[in-house]
Amino acid sequence: MSLDPGGGQGKSGLVRSIGLGGALLIGLSAMVGSGVYVSLGLATGLAGPSVLWALAAAAVLALLNGLSVAQLSADLPLSGGTYEFGYRHLHPWAGFSAGWLFLCAKSASAATAALGAAGYALQLAGAAGAARFEGATVPLALVFVAAITVLAALGMRRSNKVTLAMILVAVGALVAFVALGLPGALAAWGRQFPGESLPLPTTLRERAGFLEAVALLFVSYAGFARLATLGEEVSEPRRTIPRALLLTLAIVFVIYAAVAVTALGQVGPAAYADLTTRTGAPLERIAERMGHPWLGKLLGFGAVAALLGVLLNLVLGLSRVAFAMGRRGDLPRPFAKLESVHRAPFVATLCSGGLIALLVLPGNIEVAWSFSAFTVLVYYAITNAAALRLPRARRMFPPLFAALGLVGCLSLAFWVEALVWAVGLGILALGVAWRVYWRRHALKLYSRHGTQPPV
Repeated sequence: MSLDPGGGQGKSGLVRSIGLGGALLIGLSAMVGSGVYVSLGLATGLAGPSVLWALAAAAVLALLNGLSVAQLSADLPLSGGTYEFGYRHLHPWAGFSAGWLFLCAKSASAATAALGAAGYALQLAGAAGAARFEGATVPLALVFVAAITVLAALGMRRSNKVTLAMILVAVGALVAFVALGLPGALAAWGRQFPGESLPLPTTLRERAGFLEAVALLFVSYAGFARLATLGEEVSEPRRTIPRALLLTLAIVFVIYAAVAVTALGQVGPAAYADLTTRTGAPLERIAERMGHPWLGKLLGFGAVAALLGVLLNLVLGLSRVAFAMGRRGDLPRPFAKLESVHRAPFVATLCSGGLIALLVLPGNIEVAWSFSAFTVLVYYAITNAAALRLPRARRMFPPLFAALGLVGCLSLAFWVEALVWAVGLGILALGVAWRVYWRRHALKLYSRHGTQPPV
């Protein structure tokens, strides 16, 4: 029996149960996470007072990539996202490279989200600095991974209900922070930035830091790809995915910009960057300096909810990419099996959770944004290249947008540290070796059992 790589119509297809509201929830929970709570502060340390320009530049690049993802997802609404786009429009090796980099980078990101959520939860419980809780972060993170994996394995409907609760808490905390802090931040803006309302980078060193900050912040927006990896479960995908994707990007930019202006106006760029690196919870510390300790606690709950939302989203995205790769034969065949009741990729989900748990064990919460930035930028370069190959009749936007997105991604990819992109290229080489080995091994198995290999 051959596997059906089709769009949710055959026995191997997923159920189309996600409407516009559900798609918006997925996009928001994928983007409103550690990016707004942590990486804004890290980017401030790189770009200094120019961080707002970096945020805007990252948003423009995200919009260009979002247009490519939107038209590709509408044209080819299958699980797997750029894995499928690269396969269909470029070359099997391009598709595999995108899928492999996604699995590696996003598993590390998911482990980081789990450890971050555990750290915030222990702080809220008053455990920070207490010796008896010193080793509790990793066990609690593993509990979070296990619970989220089970939830994801139960299907999309249950996951969406939990996602709604998480995103309401996360966004509600940020709205309270902005509502209470923005008036004072605007009043103090002239003192924080005397003579210039929005400074630009001038020296070569400042420009290098600015470009690295843009790459870092782009990762914060890059969660919109989750809609593409879940494309086989979206109802009316040609209409729903583009609308949800562009609406999500607009909402997230407004949230990020409001939080950035509030934080910068309240404490200035140097203190904001210092609080991020020293405490890992800059918004909570800023809220306490504003004289609202209860708001710091609320932001702590918001951070836990946001990070668990990111973790849930990543498990869903990873499992769907693994499902698509199993269906095509780039991963073992059991990854393409669907659980009979909820029509969810049960094996792929459990294996995704297991991989995340393994990456949690070392307990290193700095499994880095820089690595994610490099791999995500390469991933989207493949996305834009695939969008350029769409026939004119099936395009929704001019090819110039995809070309600009491709150039932007490739230009920024190598602005991260040299060691990071060297490791990224090394991981990609390991993936190439795996595919060569597995394809040969799988063909022998299929010929031995007299079955047809996957497409």
